[in-house]
Amino acid sequence: MTQHVHNGNAGIAALGSERSDVLIVGAGPTGLALACDLARRGVRALVVERSPELFPGSRGKGIQPRTLEVLDDLGVLDKVMRWGGPAPIGMTWQSGSRTGEYRMFDEAEATEDAPYPGPWLLPQWRTQKILLDRLRELGGDVVFGVELTDLTQDTESVTATVASAEGGSAVTVRARYVVAADGGRSTVRRLTGIKMTGEQVDPVPMLVADVVIPTLDRENWHIFPPVAGGTGFAALCPLPHAQEFQFVAQSTAAGGEVTEEGVRTLVAALTHIPAEEVTEVRWASDFTVNAALADRFRDGRVFLAGDAAHIHSPAGGQGLNTSIQDAYNLGWKLAAILREGAPEALLDTYEEERLPNAAAMLGLSTRIHRGQERRGAATRQLGLDHRESSLTRETRTGLSECDLTAGDRAPDGIRDGIRLFDLYRGPHFTLLAVDTPLPDRLPALPGLRTAHIGPYEVYGRGVYLVRPDGYIAWAGSADSPLEAADELQAWASRVTREVPVGQP
Repeated sequence: MTQHVHNGNAGIAALGSERSDVLIVGAGPTGLALACDLARRGVRALVVERSPELFPGSRGKGIQPRTLEVLDDLGVLDKVMRWGGPAPIGMTWQSGSRTGEYRMFDEAEATEDAPYPGPWLLPQWRTQKILLDRLRELGGDVVFGVELTDLTQDTESVTATVASAEGGSAVTVRARYVVAADGGRSTVRRLTGIKMTGEQVDPVPMLVADVVIPTLDRENWHIFPPVAGGTGFAALCPLPHAQEFQFVAQSTAAGGEVTEEGVRTLVAALTHIPAEEVTEVRWASDFTVNAALADRFRDGRVFLAGDAAHIHSPAGGQGLNTSIQDAYNLGWKLAAILREGAPEALLDTYEEERLPNAAAMLGLSTRIHRGQERRGAATRQLGLDHRESSLTRETRTGLSECDLTAGDRAPDGIRDGIRLFDLYRGPHFTLLAVDTPLPDRLPALPGLRTAHIGPYEVYGRGVYLVRPDGYIAWAGSADSPLEAADELQAWASRVTREVPVGQP
């Protein structure tokens, strides 16, 4: 695991003799989630962050149901629920008067198999603080004020040059693998020469800011459409357990240098709220909405994750969620290589599985931004699957498109005194038999958990091997025990140490 080290030049001095399993560049949601996942698997990770502290803004505030399940597995769901809150009902305004309610998201009810209907609002800065606290509980930390300036790789490792962001000393560190979690302007991506392909979604600039407006009620998500024949759009969303509203504005006036007075002026221009009622501007950023996807997510021992791999419109609240799921997909695979001696080919499935999902997310975000699709079931991300992955094996026949199958997310539920998410939680594989016996011979997977439950309609009858990231890797029937056992062991060879003939 990582060691606790200092910031800036002091941190650089401490890194002089560092050798890590994984170097993570960037301490945003992606890097922190990956570091937590690796730490609980006993993998030594070094996390460096160019900024002197965690990101201070609320930017990625909407946590989708699938990401809540990931955060549950990482052991932070209680704090996420404590400090977050449901999305308030939207309230539209015209000329200083309320004109009606507006549902920002299609509503969904919690069910036995999907207990978190979401989305759950939590400022990004708080999500990152929760993840950093968890990383420190697991024995890890972040070196702040340190930036990557160069990297080279060979067949065994990556050599990276890191320097104090304040200027001064630089050192080289070596790691088996490097993960770029350093955002849309990724230094790692530039150094590897990986290109991004994309388009401009909207030429009108946007601004996001955290503002304090004591005179505005916090019961609603306040929406200010453009007046008839006019331009510009604004929204003010109250952030849970905080004084701030997240102010989002799209206007030709949103471009240029961002200043506190400029934010106040824009609030006054696009809403009925006078500039002087904005008592504080705590953070602000402007940008033009683009959608772009890295041409590949891997270059040898270097991997791209999060915004380093995909940038998009914030509409629909997909970015932070997709980024955390990048980390969640990559974490168990790196650990399998580093701790269990799994074949290197396992790492090829990271790009195979995540790139298509990221591409679909970009398309969805663009359609929502352009008003072509609502924030509905697709934005909750519970329907994402890996059915086409080479790592997925479905051996049953006669299934319909609606049946749960290998590659799908493993649903929750309580049967025979067993809560399935409790069974799956942790860095292990799980073999679940539903309304059928477990195979007599189990696959050789480290730390494998097994369980048998009675009929459960959501699953259907079968045996399911659930990956550490909560997706069904293999599904079959125990009606032919020897065949099922052989099939499972063949699948397990994809992720476990290959033992030469004649060795134990």
